[in-house]
Amino acid sequence: MVLSLVNLCAREVVSDHSSSPYWLSCVPRELYRALLDAAFSHCRPLAVGELIQRWPERTLTIGGSRKSGQCLPNRLCVQALLLAVVRGLTDKRCCLQVLDLSGLQCEDVRVEDSMGGWSLTVALCSMVLQARAAASRAHRRDGERERKRGLEVERERGAIKRDRGSVGCGNSGEGSQGGDRVEVVGKMECRTNERTLPDVESVKGVRRRMEIQRRKISSEVKSHNSSNNGSLCDQDWDEVVVVHVRADLFINSRSWERVRDALSQLGQLQLHCRYLRVEELSAPSIASLLGLLPQQDLLGVDIRYSSLGVSGLAMLLPLLAPFPQLHSLRLHYCNLDLQRTQPGQQGALQDMSEGLGSLKRLKRLCLTALRLPGHLRLLLSSLSQPLEVLELPYLCLTSTDLAYLSCSPHASFLRELDLSENRLDESSLPSLRRLLGQAESSMSQLSLCGCGLSDTLLGALLPSLSCCRALRSLRLALNPLSRTGLLSLARTAAGIPSLRLLLYPSPLEEYEPGLPALPSSAQLLDWPLLEEPEGRDLTLRLLDEVLNLKGRSQDLLVTSDLLNYSPDLTVDDT
Repeated sequence: MVLSLVNLCAREVVSDHSSSPYWLSCVPRELYRALLDAAFSHCRPLAVGELIQRWPERTLTIGGSRKSGQCLPNRLCVQALLLAVVRGLTDKRCCLQVLDLSGLQCEDVRVEDSMGGWSLTVALCSMVLQARAAASRAHRRDGERERKRGLEVERERGAIKRDRGSVGCGNSGEGSQGGDRVEVVGKMECRTNERTLPDVESVKGVRRRMEIQRRKISSEVKSHNSSNNGSLCDQDWDEVVVVHVRADLFINSRSWERVRDALSQLGQLQLHCRYLRVEELSAPSIASLLGLLPQQDLLGVDIRYSSLGVSGLAMLLPLLAPFPQLHSLRLHYCNLDLQRTQPGQQGALQDMSEGLGSLKRLKRLCLTALRLPGHLRLLLSSLSQPLEVLELPYLCLTSTDLAYLSCSPHASFLRELDLSENRLDESSLPSLRRLLGQAESSMSQLSLCGCGLSDTLLGALLPSLSCCRALRSLRLALNPLSRTGLLSLARTAAGIPSLRLLLYPSPLEEYEPGLPALPSSAQLLDWPLLEEPEGRDLTLRLLDEVLNLKGRSQDLLVTSDLLNYSPDLTVDDT
């Protein structure tokens, strides 16, 4: 990545922290962003803190989409940023009103000193609670100061009244002095009454002064006939929201209480959740959490490893309906096993279907390992608009489920489809081919890992795959293919111009002897590969020949590595 002259200069400026008092006082606001990016890129947490505390713009976005080669801020810089936001609440130079940290978390454990979603959520909640505590302490100090001033005024007023009484009993020559003292008392009473109103000019921070002034004006309009027009109760001083913080929240049983406290208490910082991910929480805890979130900001919910059951999920789904922007729902390992018949199960399923139907803007639905054989029609038919992303791994789909999906309104709109670990056979193959035919112009990602596709089944599926002209990612790992079947797959994949990633299975010839004729995905995953590299070298050489023959050796990644392939290859070039 070629750096511009501004970036190069910004890097030099932030590299020497001892010079910050000189350039911070004169740097124009247009250069703050370049300086902040340089401080993040070269790990200068002190410079990050000083820039954020004086941030001249109303909004600041950190994270989100990044340029190629650009890394996320490390842990020290993120912590410095959060501390500076709290300090900026009382800094007159800071104009920050909206801080967007969506996508800031880094879940790649290979990145050193990164801050994951779990620790970032705890840090954000600690920041909110710290700001609330600091505001409470400042309010108590102000209240104590006002109380002492009031006592002092009362003492002065009592002394003046006593003097006035003595003046009334004295000669008339002292009358003028008594009148003067009465006038002084009147002025002191006026000043005392003035102290009961918030002094906007004494408040630190331009944003807080503006918000308090706005509330005072609104209060005067609403109660212009009342005797206490313009009054603002002391509690409102702590409840004025100065900065709105948007972020993705990762919550588990250990961080639940801290997140609840941060969301339930009003203060100068208010958390807004874009994507919510919860793990190992009960249905009542998730329900209470949803009740605390601002409704206008939530885009997606991801629930994992929570023993909800059908009844628990049926209870939660109606609670998601009030979120107008919600378009993504992901459920992973939530213990909805319907292979075992239980009393009231059908009624709970119907409630679950109605709950899904209440999500009017749902476009992405993931149901991982919920084991719902034969119930796909019941769940998807209630949706008010077609899905664009459908992930159904480990769902125990039947041929009836696939037949419904291939004829459903969702088929022609699907951009991403994941049917991994659902056993496919000859009875389900016609439905799958029909489904691919419906989605040939929209499908960009397809995953059929661990579906038991043999050479024969895959050979019958290849013509339908070759028609998917928008396909960018094709994942077929852990299927029992021979080297001959793999080469047929590679020829078809190389003939799809849009394809950028092919995740293929290791051919059966590369495994140690003893595998069954049609092994399962679990057997392929656990069975050892041959120690001799000759088999793998032969496979790679044959694949290279196919790619070179088709002219795809540069723009198509062909790999069998389940862990280290880059999902970024599936993102559009635009």
